Amino acid sequence: MDLRLLIQRALGLHQQGQLDQAAELYGQILQQEPENAPALQLLGVLRGQQGRNVEAIRLIEAALAIQPRDFGALANYAQLLTASGRPQDALGIFDKAMAIKPDFFEALFNKAVALAQLKRFAEAVSSYDKALAVRPDSANCSYNRGIALAALGGLEDALVSYDKALALNPKFAPAWDNRGNVLRDLKRPEQALESYDKALSLHPNDFRALYNRATALADLRRFEEAVASYERALALQPRFADALFNRGVALWHLKRVADSLASYDAALAADPDHVVTLLNRAFLQQEVGRFNEALADYDKVIALEPERERAWNGRGTILHALKRGKEALASFDKAVELGPDYADALTNRAHLCWAENGDYAGATADLRAALAANPDQPYARGELLHLKMYGADWEDFESEKALIDHGVRGGHRVVRPFVYQALSGSPADLQACSRIFASSLFPAPLQRAPPFPYAHDKIRIGYVSGEFREQATAYLMAGLYELHDRGKFEIIAIDNGGGDGSAMRRRLEAAFDRIITITKMSDDEATNQIRAAEIDILVNLNGYFGAPRMGIFARRAAPIQINYLGFPATLGVPYMDYIFADKVVIPEEERQFYDEQVIYLPHSYQVNDRKRPIAAEAPTRAALGLPGKEFVFCNFNQSYKITPSVFASWMRILKAVDGSVLWLLKSKPVFEMNLSYAAERHGVEPRRLIFAPSLPPDQHLARLKQADLFLDSLPYNAHTTASDALWAGLPLLTCRGTTFPGRVAASLLGAIGMPELVTDCMEDYEALAIRLARNVDELNNLKQKLARNRLTTPLFDTDLFRRNIELAYTAIWEAWKKGEVLNSFAAAS
Repeated sequence: MDLRLLIQRALGLHQQGQLDQAAELYGQILQQEPENAPALQLLGVLRGQQGRNVEAIRLIEAALAIQPRDFGALANYAQLLTASGRPQDALGIFDKAMAIKPDFFEALFNKAVALAQLKRFAEAVSSYDKALAVRPDSANCSYNRGIALAALGGLEDALVSYDKALALNPKFAPAWDNRGNVLRDLKRPEQALESYDKALSLHPNDFRALYNRATALADLRRFEEAVASYERALALQPRFADALFNRGVALWHLKRVADSLASYDAALAADPDHVVTLLNRAFLQQEVGRFNEALADYDKVIALEPERERAWNGRGTILHALKRGKEALASFDKAVELGPDYADALTNRAHLCWAENGDYAGATADLRAALAANPDQPYARGELLHLKMYGADWEDFESEKALIDHGVRGGHRVVRPFVYQALSGSPADLQACSRIFASSLFPAPLQRAPPFPYAHDKIRIGYVSGEFREQATAYLMAGLYELHDRGKFEIIAIDNGGGDGSAMRRRLEAAFDRIITITKMSDDEATNQIRAAEIDILVNLNGYFGAPRMGIFARRAAPIQINYLGFPATLGVPYMDYIFADKVVIPEEERQFYDEQVIYLPHSYQVNDRKRPIAAEAPTRAALGLPGKEFVFCNFNQSYKITPSVFASWMRILKAVDGSVLWLLKSKPVFEMNLSYAAERHGVEPRRLIFAPSLPPDQHLARLKQADLFLDSLPYNAHTTASDALWAGLPLLTCRGTTFPGRVAASLLGAIGMPELVTDCMEDYEALAIRLARNVDELNNLKQKLARNRLTTPLFDTDLFRRNIELAYTAIWEAWKKGEVLNSFAAAS
């Protein structure tokens, strides 16, 4: 047969896709004429189509050796080089083809493809433009131009290019898919979703489009639908790591923690070194209390990518939680070294510098740096002011407080609720702060709690605390635990802190019917333990203070959940049913600022232990470093409760009472130094400030007898320290505040029958303090009255308090059994 006819026949088969038959004919031609350039070139093209690139390149090189100016062969050769991972070599060959035929569309187009492979996207766009000038109706060229433009960040131009491709070919599914990607990047997820749906209408089983559609749904916070779309993609590609990872993220948003972790596990089974999945799994395991597992993930990320500052920061938070402070600090140091402006790491390091090392200068410097890097860094502004209050550093106090107030009123995460109690005089602002904090960290779960079909004889009360040890909450509560009526109640400690080997710990262990230790449990595990114990009423003694476990309350671990004692404000969440209070700390007209229903206890809401021991021998004033005869005012609150306005009031009192001194609790050196400077500025000699070291509780109570008058603070009163003073026989002077924490001392004084020590403005507070210091008889009368009232009034009648709180427990339990939640009510025997 004529070779020209044979090559035409082979080309026909080739064009019909019958590659094996065509290859056989090309081979016959080359057997007859080994240097037949068209047959060499066409067989080379065919071998390239079959993926046999090495053979293809050899064949076309042979053709070009015969016909070096065959621009078609040159273009095919360059295209094969590109397909073989040699785009740089291909560029010169394309240029040779276009030197022969400048308007050669295929060469212009494929050169652009090679340039895009080399990430030379601007040159690629220029080459696509030249190709489109030759063939403006090429949908494929407009599509690829869009890809290059998107890579350059020219999203709007890329969108125009995709739209042109789709105008030429409305059934071009990849163009619809990539158009959706550009729309997502342009923050137009609704339109992106429409584009992905169009792609899927053309190719329903395109796993990549299904995945992209799921990401758009996640952008729209339609997480249930996103999960369904991820699962359709995974049904087609079960080991698609990105889809497994992002499904895990969506499941986390749905609060399906176990399912989220399982999805991350599957992603890592598909790609064990998927760093972003490891980071997210570590974070989630940290959130649920699986600290060792989280630490292992962070360590693996660091092994894979040692420069990942997020992993170092996460590792530090885990080590801190595991009480491995030095190692945690080293991790935070590394995170800050890698990212000097990494606000999270700076904030975390600041906390550790202060809590572990008392490094005031380092901590404040880090917090300032965090705010400089990110003025909206969550809670950093509040932490900085709180830390400065610990150090009595009141520079710009009012302006900083105003910024925090403004942030809270704007709904921003600017201050933690516990910190804000020492700053705010507004119950509305305190409620807003709690709601902001809870919505971010402790939102109500989407799943409903299971039914509680409990049918035991006694009401089971679970007290949740991280402080079943030598600590203020235990000092107040110990007697109540012991006196609870065991004929009607079973009393269970839910311990989130562990013991300290103290006498108080031993007393508490003897007081409870059972102790369930949840310190190392995740929130889910702890919740399951509490439900298994069939707790009827769960009392939250921490709230947002100390070692809180709000996660178990968010999961509705018990039928009835109560906020009490540790956090004197609303927790701002729908899953806390009640709060214990009295009519002083929460006047009825302020119930609107509490998300819980208020249970009004008579007398005072604050329980007190009638058995608190006082050391038999009180130290002398001389032994305590106090003057022998001069008047001794005192305040033993933590230093962060002292505001510049309260301190100014105290200084006016000292100036009015000659020789008097102010006895304060010793703190860090910076506190004493700054307070001394502040006294000088107020015209008071620093030596009139005397700082008392910490002592065991019984000895501290004994030394209080050497003071003359306790001066309370605002906006956060003395609480346990107020009870200390009154139990020790020391009169306490307070000014009634405008919030729950600012009215506690007034509540205590009312319950001990001494309302005359409650003033309603700071002017009256100062005047009464000065009058009592100058009038020995009046002060002695008050001390005698306090001595009489100490054991005859309700404040220290622990059993009376027990009866009243048990009436409340019984009432709300009976209501719950009827399917009811009681509106705010008073409980009294």
